[in-house]
Amino acid sequence: MTQPVRVAVLFSGRGSNMQTLAQHLAKPSVAGEFVLAITNRPAAKGIEFCQAQNVPCAVIDHKAFDTRAGFEAAMQNALDEEEVELICAAGFMRLLTPDFVTRWHDRIINIHPSLLPAYKGLDTHARVLADGAKEHGCSVHYMRAEMDDGPVIVQKRVPVKADDTPQTLAARVLKQEYIAYPEAIDIVIKNLKNPKLR
Repeated sequence: MTQPVRVAVLFSGRGSNMQTLAQHLAKPSVAGEFVLAITNRPAAKGIEFCQAQNVPCAVIDHKAFDTRAGFEAAMQNALDEEEVELICAAGFMRLLTPDFVTRWHDRIINIHPSLLPAYKGLDTHARVLADGAKEHGCSVHYMRAEMDDGPVIVQKRVPVKADDTPQTLAARVLKQEYIAYPEAIDIVIKNLKNPKLR
């Protein structure tokens, strides 16, 4: 039996998508292993989950570094120590440099709360409502140097309701994120184990 793909999750807040991925990766049928979490915020709520699950969590405060390159070098050291093979960004609120993203080409993925390529960036739910869009959703994609760019792996769609607020729409999209990210990680792990599929 081949060794599971070693997965790291990057997060900045409560880490709800990280928790979903952790539960998924813990299944015997999934050929991946959650070996490291990295957060850039010392007060992130997701740290408590990592401690409870005995998952190594590197707290690398971006404010402690003068440059993005220095911050990313510290992240890379943590990734190297755990021999990470795949990075999942899950609510990680830092833009990564092209150098870092290119180094992890097709081995770093991200989830975004919109149907990419529409509504890149922040405040997607409010922007969707302001535009009167009828449909919204989430996308898991391979990360590229440009923000919220890269080949889409999985998308999930939700209808926009007449009485939606940004909060109600966000809650419905989040439920789909919890479905989309595990599906996407299965596809990516399969591709990593079988390069001919890529």
